[in-house]
Amino acid sequence: MAATPTDTRQHILDTAARLMARKGYTAVGLSEVLAEADVPKGSFYYYFSSKEDFGAALMGSYFADYLATMDRIARDVSKTGAQQLQEYWQRFYELQSFDDCQGKCLVVKLAAEVSDLSESMRLQLAQGTTGIIDHLEQMISTGVRDGSVETPVVPRTLAHELYESWLGASIIAKVQRSPAPLQRALDLTSHRLHA
Repeated sequence: MAATPTDTRQHILDTAARLMARKGYTAVGLSEVLAEADVPKGSFYYYFSSKEDFGAALMGSYFADYLATMDRIARDVSKTGAQQLQEYWQRFYELQSFDDCQGKCLVVKLAAEVSDLSESMRLQLAQGTTGIIDHLEQMISTGVRDGSVETPVVPRTLAHELYESWLGASIIAKVQRSPAPLQRALDLTSHRLHA
């Protein structure tokens, strides 16, 4: 069965996400993405109106998948809020420990780079990271209600603090090529959730 335009468009985005997680946004040319995706160069503008439109679609696609995973974790009523959070942070740890701590998180890889290049990509990043904070707040609130999380901090504030500390730890892990900063973030998270 032939691929539909939607399938081909998503295949281009998935291919670009893999390449850009390794190299960054500006280091990956459209011709490299299309060659890797085995899509003819001339068809790019059938799927995207510009490289900026492509970049915004890339971020939108990345966050749709990421938030769907968080949704699945947060909706698992067989787990306490603390267990949901543990599952999320363990996944984050594994994702960022990958490939000599070079990670696969596009927020870590692209945020500083594209926020100055493209307003539409910056807005996708802002919306996506807000979605992550929303999900973390939900899991923390669940944990407070079920008694598995003890914190004097408002869940929204704690969600911000934890996510931002993990982003910072991910950057330092990349610089040091060591999971030690991620382990410290994991330890800090455990302490903050049971203060």
